[in-house]
Amino acid sequence: MLVRLLYASRSIAPIDEALVASILEKAHAHNAAHGLTGILCTSAEGNVFLQVLEGGRAAVNDLYGRILRDPRHTDVTLLDYAEIAERRFATWRMGNVRLNRVNLGTVLRFSETAVLDPFAMSGKAAIALLEELMSTAATVSRDGA
Repeated sequence: MLVRLLYASRSIAPIDEALVASILEKAHAHNAAHGLTGILCTSAEGNVFLQVLEGGRAAVNDLYGRILRDPRHTDVTLLDYAEIAERRFATWRMGNVRLNRVNLGTVLRFSETAVLDPFAMSGKAAIALLEELMSTAATVSRDGA
């Protein structure tokens, strides 16, 4: 059974290229081995992570448990969890969106302000934002999954 999990968290350290590259390198290897796909959205303003994980229930739940224990971030908040018929982010072992490269009007379409605050968004709005960001290939790095 496929599930989709969406969560937000705050990075303990400032979000920079090195941190994101480290996360993506580990995610690509782990996700490929466990049949997981998803997308990671980072915002240096507020040190925010917004991430979707898709895959088998056991694999997604196991990874989320590891994320909850990861000392690199805090305020891990589950925004949405659902059984799904198909993946929305199937072409990414872990795609990446950096909001510093996105028109702020895109964020404002789904949020109260142009600054990403997933803690103040509904899960449905956050998924819709990520789908919109995914559809703009210039802002999402594909990993060739």
